[in-house]
Amino acid sequence: MSIKNVHGNTLDHLGLEVLSGRYAIGASLPPEPMLCTELGVSRTVVREAVKSLVAKGIVSTGPKVGTRVLPEDRWNWFDPDVITWQSRVGLTADFLRDLQEMRRIVEPAAIRLAAERATKEDLADAEAAYEGMRRSIEEGGDYVTHDLRFHQSLLLASRNRMMVQMSKALSALLRTSFEISTKRKDGPRSSLPLHRAVLDAVIARNPERAEKAILRLIDGAHDDIEEILNSRRKLPRLDQPAPQIRVA
Repeated sequence: MSIKNVHGNTLDHLGLEVLSGRYAIGASLPPEPMLCTELGVSRTVVREAVKSLVAKGIVSTGPKVGTRVLPEDRWNWFDPDVITWQSRVGLTADFLRDLQEMRRIVEPAAIRLAAERATKEDLADAEAAYEGMRRSIEEGGDYVTHDLRFHQSLLLASRNRMMVQMSKALSALLRTSFEISTKRKDGPRSSLPLHRAVLDAVIARNPERAEKAILRLIDGAHDDIEEILNSRRKLPRLDQPAPQIRVA
């Protein structure tokens, strides 16, 4: 195994341990020698992993106090690793609601910019993703992955670096939302025309129409997620493959 993989695996292990609650807020991580023995890695690897956790705002280090877990509001929630770890240990209602609020702020603004700035390549990517969604509905297959690619391609088309970074954080919400919609009877089929309306408005270079179209999609997804949260049914686990649409 390469040094990079050893570092990545060690970082993932420690990150998941913190976000799962094994190491509580304010608690100390075990000393380096104990972590080296537990994980079967060198001190150098442990130190590099801890440095990465410090950079992500998850822990702090200092003389005589060791490595302590910081409060959640200090964590970098725009870091893809932090989002991935949270997704793997389980999405919470508060986490999803925060993301929903951010989505309603960010995605409509990004779609307006996409309607003004999208290149031919951007539109081709979005069309290909839309076609994958349509084909999954008609023939069966991985609708969720194509749906995620559709939204990510249009966020990328905004040509705004900050919004592109936010799209990484939004991916956990989008994936959860799409999985929930696929479990609703005719959910994907009924949402397909709404996706088409978004894409057509972007192609037509009409920011106002594009914004209204994406808001209809977002509000529908919000209602689906709130229904699941209020029913206390189990949320999808994002460490599992996306569900497949099956055609009778």
